[in-house]
Amino acid sequence: MDAKLGMGADRARALEIFAAVMRAGSFSAAGRALGLTPSAVARSIDRIEARLGVRLLLRSTRALTPTAEGQAYLQTARRILADLDDAEQQLADQGAPRGRLRISAALSHGRLCVVPLLGEFATLYPHILIDIALSDGIVDIAAGQADVAIRFGALADSLLTARKLGESGRVIVAAPDYLARHGTPTVPEDLHAHNCLNFNFRRAEPIWPFRRGSEDIVLSVRGNVEANNGETLGQLAVAGVGVARVGAFSVVDDIATGRLVPILEAFNPGDVELIHAVFVGGSQTPARVRAFVDFLADRLAD
Repeated sequence: MDAKLGMGADRARALEIFAAVMRAGSFSAAGRALGLTPSAVARSIDRIEARLGVRLLLRSTRALTPTAEGQAYLQTARRILADLDDAEQQLADQGAPRGRLRISAALSHGRLCVVPLLGEFATLYPHILIDIALSDGIVDIAAGQADVAIRFGALADSLLTARKLGESGRVIVAAPDYLARHGTPTVPEDLHAHNCLNFNFRRAEPIWPFRRGSEDIVLSVRGNVEANNGETLGQLAVAGVGVARVGAFSVVDDIATGRLVPILEAFNPGDVELIHAVFVGGSQTPARVRAFVDFLADRLAD
């Protein structure tokens, strides 16, 4: 072993012994806690005092009393030992997936696509504590509000790392009984006679895009219900309230079971939203985050 490394290890052990003595109140009690003999503990304290050239403890048959220098040394020892513990925990976290994993996911996609996968992930990584929050709000990962966020659409420029998990197309759907009552639109303009359910985001406008041949067009639509997520709009469509244009992932089961019917597919513009996992990348990425992002990329791949 390098002499300097050996000296550093010896000093760290000496700090640990001194702190144990102060905590236990005697050489024998500290020795029992550390698996050392009382004489070995006493020799370690003697070496510290000899190296520093000061008395750290006043010893009597009844008690060990720290001197002013001993009190100062104890504070330093505790700080250094705490820093060592933190450093070792961070290194261990880098090497093995463990610890609290804070996940932020959009409400509908999280409930329908992410939450159903968490049981398998928890089984694969039992030492990771999963902490998931479902919200359509944007969290600040750089500020430590989450470890990883699953986001839709274009991403703002940042120093964060983004990994593509997949993409989601859009589909216009309605319930069979609604279409039986109101008729099935055959061209986009037919939607003017239908109750079109919309999003209530500030950025969302009541216009739906279409493609007729090689031409891209947009159509203004109207309806009497708005919501902040596609899952709700899909449920309203299943209930026969109206026609909805939502992410395909949120209604895939309803389409498969016949509760909803895709319409105007010949005019679908093929627009998609990319889905990314966003996190702090590079050497600062904890193993638990890498494991989760890899897991999602594998399970949600197109």
